[in-house]
Amino acid sequence: MTPEPGGRSRLAVVSALGVVEILSWGSSFYLPAILAGPVADSTGWPLAGIVGGLTLGLLVAAFASPHVGAAIQRHGGRPVLALAACLLAAGLVTLALAPVLPVYLAGWLLLGLGMACGLYDPAFATLARLYGAAARPAITTLTLWGGFASTVCWPLSAFLVAQTGWRGACLAYAALHLLVTLPLALLFVPPAPALATTTDAHRADGPLSARERRVFLLFAGVLVLGGAIMSLVSVHLIALLQTRGVALASAVSYGALIGPAQVGARIVEMALKGRHHPLWTLTAAFGLVALGLALLAGGVPGPGLWLVLYGGGNGIYSIARGTVPLALFGPDRYPLLAGRLARPGLIAQALAPPAGAFVLTQAGAGPLWGLLLACALVNLGLIGALWRTRSPSTAPLGA
Repeated sequence: MTPEPGGRSRLAVVSALGVVEILSWGSSFYLPAILAGPVADSTGWPLAGIVGGLTLGLLVAAFASPHVGAAIQRHGGRPVLALAACLLAAGLVTLALAPVLPVYLAGWLLLGLGMACGLYDPAFATLARLYGAAARPAITTLTLWGGFASTVCWPLSAFLVAQTGWRGACLAYAALHLLVTLPLALLFVPPAPALATTTDAHRADGPLSARERRVFLLFAGVLVLGGAIMSLVSVHLIALLQTRGVALASAVSYGALIGPAQVGARIVEMALKGRHHPLWTLTAAFGLVALGLALLAGGVPGPGLWLVLYGGGNGIYSIARGTVPLALFGPDRYPLLAGRLARPGLIAQALAPPAGAFVLTQAGAGPLWGLLLACALVNLGLIGALWRTRSPSTAPLGA
């Protein structure tokens, strides 16, 4: 392939970032799914407090994200991704050595900073800073890599816990960040091209126009509702299915269909080679999510198939998160705005699961299904407003 900035081919850069994303997601966002039980069993700490570490980390990530976006705008993504590896490693070591719950939660403060610097949004901003308007295919490919994070890291986490205990698993992940993630960020992610002139830098940091503010607020609303839906489903799906009389083993099997459906939908999106505007991807994403949730909420037989629809929508939603702002705002201000847009979605991801638990325990599964469907339908309305608000001169990126 043709060498890109820094002499690295785009394939090499995206592949390195793909491994970084798998390890970053697997050792932070997906970590409590496997470790929460063993931590509670070995320490006696309350499970709510243990799982609450992730909520705390997401809130920290939310408030750090605008600063991360500004740093990528100024300096490019390489130093930020390298810092992410160090912060994630430090947080995991703190978890491993924690003698009491408050120290464990302090580890999640560090992990939250690491997530702000190392998950999808900073990675997307890194690619936009490197490749400008041509970053869309790279962002799409990166989400395909990221789709394997739980597939790779849940079995790996279970193996490490079985062999070394949960503390040893945390130390092993910390070592992987220092020995794998950090070198990949430093060696394979090239320095970002310098901004052409001071005028360009000023324009990127300048205020949004009235139309751009409206677009920003609409898309932030999409991210809030989208983050809430994805977080609620990931935490409460098994319980929701069981309230419908689905056995635990079957519910787990149905839930496992979401991952392959996400990857399959991303492959389809890649095959289309960016011939359509990213708003079509976003529209298709929540069309599938709303359809899947409507059929699940209605108790229509065949929940596995409806979860495949939901999973496909969820999969391409991850792509739209990165490509829609690139199309609507352009590459010059993408890192800065991506950091600002990340905050409301992360807050929603942090707060939605406890809110969902309250609805589930106080009102039952029906109202929670209804809430999920309502969020998806409102998001379709917001996406319709985005279509009406976008600049008519905006062309499909990557076409």
